Amino acid sequence: MNIHFIGIGGISMSALAEICLNKKYNVSGSDMNESDLTRKLRDQGAKIFIGQCKENITDDIDIVVYTAAIHPDNPELVEAKNKNKLTINRAAFLGQLMREYKNSIAVSGTHGKTTTTSILSTIFEHAELDPTILVGGNLKSIGGNVKIGHSSHFITEACEYVDSFLNFNPKISIVLNIEEDHLDYFSGIDEIKASFNKFGKLLPKDGYFIINGDSPNMDILHDVKAHVVKYGKKSSNDVIIENISFDDLGCGSFDLNYNGKHIGNFKLHVPGLHNIYNATSAIIASIVSGIDVDTIKEGLLDYTGVGRRFEIKGKYHDATVIDDYAHHPTEIKATLSTAKRFKKGTLWCIFQPHTYSRTISLLDEFSEAFYSADKVIITDIFAAREDDPGTVHSKDLVERLNHNNVDATYISKFEDIVKYLKENVKPNDIVMTVGAGPVYLVGEDLLKQED
Repeated sequence: MNIHFIGIGGISMSALAEICLNKKYNVSGSDMNESDLTRKLRDQGAKIFIGQCKENITDDIDIVVYTAAIHPDNPELVEAKNKNKLTINRAAFLGQLMREYKNSIAVSGTHGKTTTTSILSTIFEHAELDPTILVGGNLKSIGGNVKIGHSSHFITEACEYVDSFLNFNPKISIVLNIEEDHLDYFSGIDEIKASFNKFGKLLPKDGYFIINGDSPNMDILHDVKAHVVKYGKKSSNDVIIENISFDDLGCGSFDLNYNGKHIGNFKLHVPGLHNIYNATSAIIASIVSGIDVDTIKEGLLDYTGVGRRFEIKGKYHDATVIDDYAHHPTEIKATLSTAKRFKKGTLWCIFQPHTYSRTISLLDEFSEAFYSADKVIITDIFAAREDDPGTVHSKDLVERLNHNNVDATYISKFEDIVKYLKENVKPNDIVMTVGAGPVYLVGEDLLKQED
């Protein structure tokens, strides 16, 4: 079988392509830029095109896979349809792959998916269950964003954007939180909740729907047939988080009570209250998958983070440089409050807003998200899949932040941000680059200035 991926260099598409290569399919694909992921796929035998044109769709191709970011007028997609090739979106293709596994676990939520998927994967790896893993980041323990296992276990992230996770076929599903996001597709929170309800209804009767009972907007259980397990600090939950404490680096320790039974104390090597919640969902999914509690505890200690999730990049003149993928107001609050726990000097936040639609629809929420930072630098909006509508600018967020007594500055060019930081950062400061775009380059360039 010959399979072509449009946008093969993406974090999720490259993972699917690697799985197909492992299954001995002939794989080709295109992307606009060369990257480590495209080079890795080429080394594994994929035929990679840099640039997208109709000539890349050859007559021998059987299936063309594309992502939600691919526009209908994409020349390769148009040519595939003109040639009557089977075209399938990435989510539907992944959903078909999931059917081959008895224990497929899908991790969903507005934020925390990559971290939770990584924690869960680390536990399963420690338990020697040899899962197949798809994760939206670089997980060091598996050497990247994908791991090809040889068991009945499959672990993946599940994103609600364009209802893509409704193509999946999970046995266990996790919902970490539900908030307004992707408002270029959803009309509002009610439509988002309806989508998560449909996601829950995909589960079989013997499946598990693991949801954060402390989070708002979790009234999504109508007609869900699977076993529901709610977790959180509230006493109404099935799994109750108790006796939380933090060490000097902000890493948590906590007890879990499952249906009235104390099941143990758990320790983390990653900081923040949000990671206690993420880890709890992973613990529950591991328990219902048959992993014993002692093995789960050991697996949690193996997890030390994933790329671009509170990733300590290094030191610049004794200031710590950290990068985080946070691009939603709630994520930003969580990551900055975590950093504030162990800061000794000034906490700097360099934020790159992600998409115009998210920025304008959540502008009020963004203006309330940076109180934990001492100094905030906002750079230009990363457009991603959108054109500039001319209705919002990063300067609008800076104005709101200043009005809220947050010390915020707008700087457009990354090199100017690096220069500004060089002139102002002091020992014991924390410099955080925050956002889903290439803002991490600011931290990397700053570190190159260390002499």
